[in-house]
Amino acid sequence: MSTDSHRNTDSGSGGGRDRIEREISIAAPMERVWAVLTEPEHVGSWFGQGTPTPVDLRPGGIMQLDHGEYGQFPTTIVTVDPPRYFAYRWASAFPGEVATEGNSTLVEFTLTPEGDGTRLRVVETGFAALTIPADRQPTAGYESHSEGWSGQVENIRRYTEQLAA
Repeated sequence: MSTDSHRNTDSGSGGGRDRIEREISIAAPMERVWAVLTEPEHVGSWFGQGTPTPVDLRPGGIMQLDHGEYGQFPTTIVTVDPPRYFAYRWASAFPGEVATEGNSTLVEFTLTPEGDGTRLRVVETGFAALTIPADRQPTAGYESHSEGWSGQVENIRRYTEQLAA
């Protein structure tokens, strides 16, 4: 059965807030969680407007995240290691701009088996190195993402477990 427990851990580097980490248990096999994180029809459901998200699933490929009123974000895929590890760069302060090392944070998803289910860890780093325009701070800053990932891991869990039903 599913457990709603999840762990929130945020830490700073050099006194700044640079790392957001969330963990959650999902009552579904790793392959299903992997599909939810990487396949167009699923990504658009847990992060987006409910429509399929274009995903070029390879290092250097683009995954287009539709964050509604906050904009469209062409994230750059960094690592694809199914079904255990997936990472992309997200330029959340710069809607419409392709994510590069200079304008983005790194989002990492690590999946590990946990009984009959999966433990999902999400880590976002790189805020300290970014200059975020003042008008984007409320939606692209550390605080916004820290709160956002708490909700998103729950969205991922609920959506994935509902697929299993």
